[in-house]
Formats: sequence, C-alpha cells, structure tokens
Amino acid sequence: MPQTILVLDFGSQYTQVIARRIREQNVYSKVLPYNTSLSVIKKLNPQGIILSGGPASVLSKDSPLPTQKIFSLGIPVLGICYGLQLMGKLLGGEVKKCDRREYGRSELSIQKGGKLFKGLPKTLTVWNSHGDAIVRIPKGFQGIAQTENSQFSAIEDVKRKFYGLQFHPEVEHSEQGVEVIKNFLFSICKCDGDWDMGDFIEIAVEKIRQQVGSKRVILGLSGGVDSSVAAALIDRAIGKQLTSIFVDNGLLRQNEREEVIKLFNDHIPGKLRVAKAGKLFLGKLKGIIDPEKKRKIIGKTFIEVFDKEVKKLGNVDFLAQGTLYPDVIESVPIGGNPAALIKSHHNVGGLPEKMKLKLLEPLRELFKDEVRLLGKKLGLPDHVINRHPFPGPGLGVRVLRDITPKCLTVLRQADAIFIDELHRSGWYGKLWQAFCVFLPVRSVGVMGDERTYENVICLRAVTSSDAMTADWAKLPDGLLRKISSRIINEVQGANRVVYDVSSKPPSTIEWE
Repeated sequence: MPQTILVLDFGSQYTQVIARRIREQNVYSKVLPYNTSLSVIKKLNPQGIILSGGPASVLSKDSPLPTQKIFSLGIPVLGICYGLQLMGKLLGGEVKKCDRREYGRSELSIQKGGKLFKGLPKTLTVWNSHGDAIVRIPKGFQGIAQTENSQFSAIEDVKRKFYGLQFHPEVEHSEQGVEVIKNFLFSICKCDGDWDMGDFIEIAVEKIRQQVGSKRVILGLSGGVDSSVAAALIDRAIGKQLTSIFVDNGLLRQNEREEVIKLFNDHIPGKLRVAKAGKLFLGKLKGIIDPEKKRKIIGKTFIEVFDKEVKKLGNVDFLAQGTLYPDVIESVPIGGNPAALIKSHHNVGGLPEKMKLKLLEPLRELFKDEVRLLGKKLGLPDHVINRHPFPGPGLGVRVLRDITPKCLTVLRQADAIFIDELHRSGWYGKLWQAFCVFLPVRSVGVMGDERTYENVICLRAVTSSDAMTADWAKLPDGLLRKISSRIINEVQGANRVVYDVSSKPPSTIEWE
C-alpha cells in the first residue's frame, strides 16, 4: 500500500480537487465519507488526514461529524474551511456565524510562517467561501494568518501536528495554494512523493481480481478514453473473463460505431459484442424534452439492453463502467456524504435501484488526466487517449428539444465539421472538450434569393484541467468563420451558428 493522505469528505464540491492536488505531487490520496469508522481509517494507515469543506454549518444540530478519535491517532490533520471550523469546535474552540460572510478573493496576512507557509511571502491572495468563523481557538493552537474578516484564517498546533485553513488552498484562485498543500504533504506529513500510475495499476489489478474472483464481467465500451482504458485495465486483471459490449443507442456521433469496432480490434484485447439498439432508445425518448428524464430513460434502457446481452452470454455477474471521479462527485453523494446534486450522469444516475449485475468501476477514483496517463501505461494509442470526453447519453443531451432522426442528422454533420476543422487547425489538442449543440429555436435566413427558416447550431469549446472548472476557449476569428461557413453551406437544415462564451462555474460544460 503506498503512502496515503486520507481526505474525509464533508460534501464540498472541491473535495475531489483536494485529492487531485495531492496526486499531482505524486502522493496517493483517497477520499472517504466523513463518517468513516476509525477501524477503516487505521487499516489504511494514512500519513495524514485532510478534513474537506462542505455546505453545512458546524452550528447546526445535524451537522456532519467524523469520529473524534481521528485526533488521537498521532498523525497530522489539516482542516479546510468547514474542516477548520469542525476541528475548532470538536477540540474546544468556539465558532460563530460571521457578521460579514467571506466569499471570493481576499488578502491573507501571514503572521507566523511555520511549516505550513514555509517559503511563502507574507501576503497572499486566497479564495474563501464561508459564513461561519472561529472566534476562539482551542487550547494548544495559535493563529498564524488572518484576513480582514477572519482573525483566525490559519491556525496551528505544532505539538499535535494539527493545522487549519479558513480559505481553500486547493482552488486555482488561491495564490500559491499548491505550495501550502505541498508543505503539508512533505514538511508536515513527511511524504516521499514516489507514487505514480504504475503503482495504481498494481493496486487496481489486484483489487479487480479480489472483487471479481473467477466470475465474468461485461463492459460497456463507448470508444472514448474512459471505457477504453477501463477495458484494457480489466483485461490485464482477468483476461478472458471480460466481454466488452458496444451499444449503438442511436445517439452516437458520425461513423462512431465503425470507429469503435476498428479501435477495439486494433488495440484492445478481449471479446467484443455489438448491440444495435438505436430504434429502441429513440422510441422511448420520443417526445421527451426534460434533460433529467432523458438521462434516466437512457440509463435504464442501457441496462435493459445489457440484460438481454447477459442472457445471451450465460452467467455474468459484473457490469464494468468507465465512471470517473467527477461523475461521482457531481452526481450522487459518495458514501452518504452531503454533497449537493448538480445533475445525474448516465454512468451513475440512471441505474435502477435493483440491478441484476454488480458494478465494477475501476476508474471511479481517477480524474480524466490521470486516466490518460493510465492509458499510456497500458499501451493505448494517442488518438484514443487524447480524445475529448463524450457524455454517456450521447447526442441525447445535446439536442435541446425532443429527439428526432432529423435533429440527430443535422447535429452529427455539424459536429463532424467542427471537430474536423479543430484537427486541421491544431486546436483540438489544446481543448478539453468541443462539440455542437442543437438549439430548440429556428431562425430566418437567406440562401440565394430564397428565405429559409432553419435550425440553429451552437459551438461549445472549453479549456480545463479536470472538468471541475472550465473556461470558454478563445478560438481565432478566422477559424470560427470557417467552421460557421462550412456548417451553414454543407449541413442541410442549419442556417445559423452561434458560439457559447460561458465558463464553469456558473455554467456546466454540457448544456443538459
């Protein structure tokens, strides 16, 4: 087991960012629910523990609490935002509601550097998001930094190795926040920083073998990086026990089924079955506009198709999926934590309560960039590893109205042109994700001497490192002009192209 930093999750949307920042330093991190038992924590033998932020208030009667015995393990503990307030309250300090809430950037004045702020300047711009604050610190602690609205924005108990930060060092908006995390990892927790994807493969392969045993697994192969890497990893663990199934749900991009079959035959070992179920999916989606209903229908139908394939194969016990960490965090509370629901994902939110198959999700604790590194280690080609993400519901959540074959045809053709031009211009590899959206409006146009009344296509292109935050890409004017011209001239049924200039947050990357 590698050296591990345990992150106890109290429902913050930034919890997974903490885990990612730790792994960026080649230190293994594991996120567990806030109420994880002491016995489980001891078994992991962590080098240190981080208490995440969260939407609750420690002043509430039903506020989420960890076992207080974590403070008697003799290992370093770092509380962030809610975690700081929680530590203060549990160890004998006092927390009160702020007279002035602190959201966004503020200037942090460091009074005593110590190990946590080692090598950093005396003032930093940091990111806050809290309505409560510590007004009296526990015995043994001292304040080491403050902001205009928070007297105890950073505290420490050097003897017991307890530290607390009112701000969020894990987010990009906090100046040198990564350096603060590094100081906790290396100066305080004494981590070696020698964990990498090779270590993950060993752990994951052994875990898959223990979970599956001699039983059989089917995997939903989409052709994207997530399912492809999952297939390669599971094959390495259990070989012929895995059968990959590609479901053509009628919501795929242009020529996608043919490309997936070629990809599998050329690069991914094992058995592949193709289930053509487009008519079934489109029939059930007829007239449905609400995006959550679409996702649920697609998820449920996906499982129904798999059930039929299971019967054809005989005894199968596990359904493998390429679910990633951001999918889990944004979709449902992990292990009962109070994370707020943003939207359901096909891989996790659409599953029926009583599944006939057990889930195998070997990538569920990885971020997209980590999956790409894993794919390289497993020998997958670059054009697979660097492919943009594609949602499980496919084009079903990119048609912002009821889904018809005509809408899908228009969207497929427009999307193919967009991606083609991004490749030609060299922009594809610079983007996290790019795609077209079929808008639920029509517009008047003039082609030749004739009036047209056709559909509007929106271009969406974003830059990001982990999909938790994203900025709209500043594509060159000339490139946008060329893409727009091609779509309007080559796609019958589209006469207007617009560009999405929204960032995440407050928007999401996908429109639905």
